[in-house]
Amino acid sequence: MQKDRTQKNLRTHQNHPQGVELTQGPVAGGIIRFAIPLFLGQLLQQFYNMADAWVVGNFADNDAFAAVSSGGSLTFLIIGFFNGIAIGGGVVISRYFGAKDSARVQKAIHTNFLFGILASALATAAGLLLVPGLLRLMKTPESVLPHSLTYFRIYFAGVSTIILYNICMSIMRSLGDSLHPLYYLIFSSLVNVALDLLFVAGFHQGVGGAALATVIAQGLSVLLCLLRMCREPDEDLRLDFRKLHFYKDMMYHVIRQGLPSGIQNSVISVGNIVIQSNINAFGAYAISGQGAYAKIEGFAFLPIMSMSMVLPTFVSQNLGAGEYGRAKKGSAFGIISGMLLAELVGVIFYIWAPYALRFFVDSREAVEYGVIHARIIALFFCLLAFSHCAAGVLRGCGRAFVPMVTMLLFWCGVRILYVTLAVRVFPVFQTISWAYPLTWLLSSVTFLVVLLRLDWGKGF
Repeated sequence: MQKDRTQKNLRTHQNHPQGVELTQGPVAGGIIRFAIPLFLGQLLQQFYNMADAWVVGNFADNDAFAAVSSGGSLTFLIIGFFNGIAIGGGVVISRYFGAKDSARVQKAIHTNFLFGILASALATAAGLLLVPGLLRLMKTPESVLPHSLTYFRIYFAGVSTIILYNICMSIMRSLGDSLHPLYYLIFSSLVNVALDLLFVAGFHQGVGGAALATVIAQGLSVLLCLLRMCREPDEDLRLDFRKLHFYKDMMYHVIRQGLPSGIQNSVISVGNIVIQSNINAFGAYAISGQGAYAKIEGFAFLPIMSMSMVLPTFVSQNLGAGEYGRAKKGSAFGIISGMLLAELVGVIFYIWAPYALRFFVDSREAVEYGVIHARIIALFFCLLAFSHCAAGVLRGCGRAFVPMVTMLLFWCGVRILYVTLAVRVFPVFQTISWAYPLTWLLSSVTFLVVLLRLDWGKGF
């Protein structure tokens, strides 16, 4: 009787108009319908990032823009660790959701959210304690350092809003709901841009105003997420604060699937920080040029990130449902689609880079650095797409350890070794840029070999 009720509830939720059926129907159609809200959300996020950078770049000085631009690797070093574990939690939820096991879905949801609360406190402490020293290790120019310290102190004081937001997004997407995360992202982006204009352009608060705008907007989005999750029509999928508990068996699965991704994110960030420190050595114009490039590069990542977010949920749900052939077919479709779209964007970016970069920086020197970086990297976006999508497939299969080892080896170890040695022999900016396509190629070859030998029927 209980089993029949569980299957009925979860089946009803999957057919809810706000969700997408991933274990039945046409494979390509299901993936595309689930991916479209994710793509639109990522697109909106990039437009927000552009607006945010435009406000800082136009209503503050070059040093302030450089401070914000150079901080991506540093924030991801800490936040990426906890977000990686959240990804693992989403894979676990998806697997039990696909198997229509409502009891374990409930335990996984509440374990993940409670982990998010603990992670928020740890990330706040880590950020406030470690950031000043890390900025100096990154050789941040003295003119940029005060701006960076102001930005990151405010950012990490409110980092709990960002981590809880990502935890909530991961839970909803793992249940097949990619629409509500889109709605909340639209809301947070609009609020963020409005507050940027108010704090930076209106009150002239510089990078501190930009950081405060991010924290406030994310906090409001968390409230919307909680309202949705606590009012979920299906009680088996509802968040209930009275049920928050660290279930040992569930936390084991969450940590086992998420810890490799968390470690991978953080250690790769170490590699990127090493690269950023080498970029910093070329001066503020190089920092600004590379930072402007990174804002535009985000658009090339849209198909990559969308597919890499869809594939773990799709694969995990279908493996949970015993649909092994469907999981393989969807994986092939997702990887190929991601590569083709990423390469198309890369070609466009290669051609239009000089014009696009001027949207963020008006300094000729900064634009030149950005163009150098773009025209070395852009044509290799297909390799980046393959690596990210293949990693998503393996996480959905419960093989998070493989992407961790592969990316740590190539995107961190080889990348650091290459930059450290090559810059001494060829001390030009182009040498740094080549670190990315070279390591993407190595990881892609490794992932291809693993996927060709993968046992799809093996579970957690």
